[in-house]
Amino acid sequence: MENLMLLLQQVMEESATICCTSATLDYELVKGRVKDEGISFLTISLPAFGKDFQKSLDVGLVDDQLFAGFKRKKKLPAFLSGFTCQIFDIETGSLLDEPSIEAITAVRQISLMYGKLLAPCSDARIKKALDQFVQCEKDVREADERLSQSDKDRFVRMVRLLWGQIFQNVDEDVFFGNISPQHGPGATAEKLIGNDKWNLVEWTERLEAVFPWWEYAIPPTVWRDGESAYSAYHVEILEPGEERPVRVVTVPKTPATPRIIAIEPVCMQYMQQGLLYSFLTSLKRDPTLYRIMGFDDQVPNQHLAEKGSRNGSLATLDLSEASDRVSNQLVELATAFVPNFAKALQATRSTKADVDGHGIIALSKFASMGSAFCFPMEAVIFTTVVFLGIEEELKRQMTRRDIKNLVGQVRVYGDDIVVPVDYVRAVHSTLELFGFRVNAGKSFWTGKFRESCGKDYYAGHDVTVIKVRRDLPTERRHVNELISVVSLRNQLYEVGLWQTAFWLDKRIEKLIPFPVVLESSPVLGRVSFLGYETEKMHSYLHKPLVRGWIVRGKIPDSHLDDLGAMLKCLLKRGEEPFADSRHLERAGRPDAVNLKLGWYPSI
Repeated sequence: MENLMLLLQQVMEESATICCTSATLDYELVKGRVKDEGISFLTISLPAFGKDFQKSLDVGLVDDQLFAGFKRKKKLPAFLSGFTCQIFDIETGSLLDEPSIEAITAVRQISLMYGKLLAPCSDARIKKALDQFVQCEKDVREADERLSQSDKDRFVRMVRLLWGQIFQNVDEDVFFGNISPQHGPGATAEKLIGNDKWNLVEWTERLEAVFPWWEYAIPPTVWRDGESAYSAYHVEILEPGEERPVRVVTVPKTPATPRIIAIEPVCMQYMQQGLLYSFLTSLKRDPTLYRIMGFDDQVPNQHLAEKGSRNGSLATLDLSEASDRVSNQLVELATAFVPNFAKALQATRSTKADVDGHGIIALSKFASMGSAFCFPMEAVIFTTVVFLGIEEELKRQMTRRDIKNLVGQVRVYGDDIVVPVDYVRAVHSTLELFGFRVNAGKSFWTGKFRESCGKDYYAGHDVTVIKVRRDLPTERRHVNELISVVSLRNQLYEVGLWQTAFWLDKRIEKLIPFPVVLESSPVLGRVSFLGYETEKMHSYLHKPLVRGWIVRGKIPDSHLDDLGAMLKCLLKRGEEPFADSRHLERAGRPDAVNLKLGWYPSI
């Protein structure tokens, strides 16, 4: 707590200097509130202040209903009034004609910097999140019932217009047996990790009907016919009532609410990865949709958010509980015209979830986070519904040419959506019609503020907040905290909070050597606009070297041999060899992260 308070004080003082004001009384208020409320003031109350500030920017007015829990100084909150009076009129609360960008950045940085601190939620908040997960199931069923046949018909027609060829390509891959399964790096319902996943001992009847075990889980060189294959390799084929449910867990997201993850069984993940690969391969061959719906690059969304903040032409929308509100009924409707793909999706979809405090429940949603196909399918559904909203505003059926003309104006990356402002209200209402919830606190289209995919802009200026993810380290053995604070220091330096960066330099230098390096260097070092250090030159590569620490992750031991090893090698994608030559001896995510001292390149 003390370290976090000292860091906040540095940020407040430097921000006040930049904005030609004082933050002394503001910091005294923070100290008093933290003494009374604890760390929750930094991680929950202050971020709530920041969110209300964003709403005020968006509507151009400080509403009397905002900034609850903070005293007023005329129309503005007294807290940070030295900054906010440079943005809003203190008498009327109206946005100034030319608000200070520096003050906007400062208020957001001070109020939101601890909003994503990795800290455990209270038991009550975890229980509330799990209760909401179950309630979401009821909401999905109700949304399904509300859809009229006309709505469904419009939806199916738009799906075929947008995704017809891509879905057909995947359908053919399923039909001709061209699906190449793979294991992902994540956890599994069985708690298997690393190479253990390749020894598949469970399969389901639903998978068997589309992806026979002997064809997809045994190396082709040792295929056997009939029942002998199943008995020889000891696989258990589970009937629907015996299937292993997804394991619903919570992981840290923010101190206010945890993230809900549904961990899939191994066999499901395995075939989901195969379908995903087929889908993405086909998507990349469509130049129009690949530029409208993204999976591996957030930058286009960020550029569009900047454009929208500058000229007001584009809106940014964010959805609440996005993946958990994608109905399986919608997925079935969307894929009905491609029967092989439809069967494959349903076969690789888990139908039950084990939720702490609620037992095993049936799932109406398509999938939660944890399924390999959750992210792409939610993006497919959201993109379809967005274009339905645009079509509603146009009052005519869209064509493929219309869709192509909207490249550079419509962009969907998961639940981060960018649409033209002219269509935003129709898109908003259509999303709600299909059961999705637009997050009003993170959706912007009326003012000059926009946010998408982690970047925030006001009137074309980058006002993104540098978030503190972990507490500051006090010992060298606090490896994760050291890695985090070095990243934090460099981000603060790059946005111009130099005094705060230099304050962190002194703290870090007490723990590790902290040379000046380029961002491309593997060394935990400080970035500088003035270049990099050279302590000596490499004897034969002629690279500048510095003495410093690098991050090393220890891959856990995970021995694999026999058919599992052969299957892993035969299913490898791409022409490059495995990155780790010992991949059959160790695999999985690092079970520990440590630092290694030595001489390494500073560039």
